[in-house]
Amino acid sequence: MNSFNLEIITPIKSMVLKEVSYLRCPGLDGAFGLMPKHQEGIFALKVGEIKVTVNGKEDFYSTGGGFAEILDNNIKILVESVESSSEIDSERAQNAIDRANNRRTEKNSKHDEIRIENSLMRALNRIKVSRR
Repeated sequence: MNSFNLEIITPIKSMVLKEVSYLRCPGLDGAFGLMPKHQEGIFALKVGEIKVTVNGKEDFYSTGGGFAEILDNNIKILVESVESSSEIDSERAQNAIDRANNRRTEKNSKHDEIRIENSLMRALNRIKVSRR
């Protein structure tokens, strides 16, 4: 078998991709690739880009972080959010970047700074993936 099934699950939607030959995920320690018959395991994911290859065609997705589970040549990705490069609203992402940069100057509390940085990181990633 030269492929595997991939299921991407968020709190609001789920998608199944069949005959995936390659998957690249944004791991906490850097990006990692998965191919058919990969060793089973669970991996933590950070905000970043997911690359999926099906029948030689590459698709790119923006994710908000989560986990990848590999079991019996099937992979499940459980993430906060996922958007394909074609469905990302670049204008909305740019507005989020502008908002985060404006809020940086306010500096209300340490919690707010972390939230602002996370929001900025997600928006920058969405812009990057939208250009794929």
